[in-house]
Amino acid sequence: VDEKRKSKTTPAVLLEIIKEEGLLAPYRGWFPVISSLCCSNFVYFYTFNSLKALWVKGQHSTTGKDLVLGVVAGVVNVLMTTPLWVVNTRLKLQGAKFRNEDIVPTNYKGIIDAFHQIVRDEGVLALWNGTFPSLLLVFNPAIQFMFYEGFKRKLLKKQQQLTSLDAFVIGAIAKAVATTLTYPLQTVQSILRFGRHRLNPENRTLGSLRNVLYLLQQRVRRFGLMGLYKGLEAKLLQTVLTAALMFLVYEKLTAATFTVMGLKHSRRH
Repeated sequence: VDEKRKSKTTPAVLLEIIKEEGLLAPYRGWFPVISSLCCSNFVYFYTFNSLKALWVKGQHSTTGKDLVLGVVAGVVNVLMTTPLWVVNTRLKLQGAKFRNEDIVPTNYKGIIDAFHQIVRDEGVLALWNGTFPSLLLVFNPAIQFMFYEGFKRKLLKKQQQLTSLDAFVIGAIAKAVATTLTYPLQTVQSILRFGRHRLNPENRTLGSLRNVLYLLQQRVRRFGLMGLYKGLEAKLLQTVLTAALMFLVYEKLTAATFTVMGLKHSRRH
C-alpha cells in the first residue's frame, strides 16, 4: 500500500513498525480481521460444501469439479464480503506512518463508523472497491481447494482418515501454491481496498480493469518484475499458517459433526 516504504525482510519491517508506532501496532485492526475471516470462511465453506453435496451426490469428486465449485464459491464470497474487507483494510492501516504523501489519512472510530463514513463520503459502491481483482482472485481459494482435495484423495487411498499432521501439511502446501500464483493481484487488491491514494483523480472507478493494469505496470516500472512479489515472504508466513490451521480445525469439526449427527463421514468427500 505504501509504495515508498523500502522493501526489507519481514523481521526488519516488523521492528521498524514497533519502533515508530509502538508495541501494539502490529495488532492494529485485529478485531475487524477476525470478523472478516469468520464471515468469509463461513460463506466460502458453506457454499462450497453445499454445492458439492448437490453436484457430486455421493459419487467420486474430481479435480475439475473441485476447481469449478471453488470458483463459484469464491465469486459468492467476494460479492458478499468485500465491504467487510474494505473496512478491514482501512482500519488496519489507520494510524500507520506512511512515507507516501499521496495517501489521505482516515479517522474511523470503529467498524460501524468506518462503514458510515465510507458510504457518506465516497458512496455505497466504494465498499466494493477492489471487487474486480477480488473476482480474479477467486482462483486463489479455488486452486487452494483443488490441491487440498487432490492431496486428500491420494492420502485417503492409503489410510482410513487424515491425521492432524496430514491436514496441517497439505493445507499449508495448497495455500503456498495458491498464494504464490496469485500474489501480484493481491497487492493490487490491497491498494484498491485501501482507496486513500490521490491516484487517477480523473477516474474514480478504482476497481476497473484499466486501474488494475495501471497499478501492475507502475509496480514493474518502479521495482522491476520482482516488485510484483514485494512482501511475498510475509504473506506466505501469514496465509500458509492460517490456512494450515484452518483446514486442521475444519477436518476435526467436520468429523465431530458427523459423529454427533450419527452419520457416516464418506471417505470420498
